[in-house]
Amino acid sequence: MKSQQEILHYPRLDTVLMVEEKIRKAKEYPSKRQLWLSLPKQIMYQTFNIILDYLEESGKIVIKDRKIIWIWNPKLVEKYVKSELIVK
Repeated sequence: MKSQQEILHYPRLDTVLMVEEKIRKAKEYPSKRQLWLSLPKQIMYQTFNIILDYLEESGKIVIKDRKIIWIWNPKLVEKYVKSELIVK
């Protein structure tokens, strides 16, 4: 993550959810720019990158070959939690 001194604007929860939903519904985006331009409301590019960093660190997306891919599967996580496996 970026240091706190470099960040000019932290994203609001509704903005994070908007980006998350857009990626989740599409399953994959060919580039960050294409995703950014497709959002229903404009956000600063720096804020957008912070959101992508958060989603990647939380294991919801992966960015490979400049593609943004949705990988989070809550049903699978629930299955493992119910089976009493240790989930970190």
